[in-house]
Amino acid sequence: MQLNASRIKVLQAQDDLVNEMREEAVKSLQNVSKGHHHLLEFLHIGHHKNFYQHLIKELIVQSLLRLKEPAVLLRCRKEDKDHVEEVLESAKNEYAGKANVAPPEIFVDENVYLPPGPEHHHSHGLFCSGGVVLASKDGKIVCENTLDARLEVVFRKKLPEIRKLLFSQVAA
Repeated sequence: MQLNASRIKVLQAQDDLVNEMREEAVKSLQNVSKGHHHLLEFLHIGHHKNFYQHLIKELIVQSLLRLKEPAVLLRCRKEDKDHVEEVLESAKNEYAGKANVAPPEIFVDENVYLPPGPEHHHSHGLFCSGGVVLASKDGKIVCENTLDARLEVVFRKKLPEIRKLLFSQVAA
């Protein structure tokens, strides 16, 4: 019984560590849209606004390629609206070139915005660290391409690798 209890403690400690790592990754996401991120320095990207605008554009193009719709609705955070408007034409044209179709109609939803970043909310409230959500006009097909959604997908996909790297030396 003591052996089982100690195994449960070890598993719980491992879970706690993995969850703590995930929370740190979530916290660092908010720095991407602000430009206060060590990745910007690593990539030698000088101006954070241009980096984030470029990221927004790439997320829009990727979403358009997934949806393959002639007209879409785009939602973003209110604080990202200017970034989105700045890159919208370029994103439409890049998509059209890659998909060999006419540029799509993109309607930016000005009535409903994604939640603001976590610094504006309590730690357990809804928040969005940046990115976009695109949907078909009827709303039946949705591509959630927010930074938070992308982190969640990667985290779930890579969880076995993460656990192996962290805990492969721990006796089972």
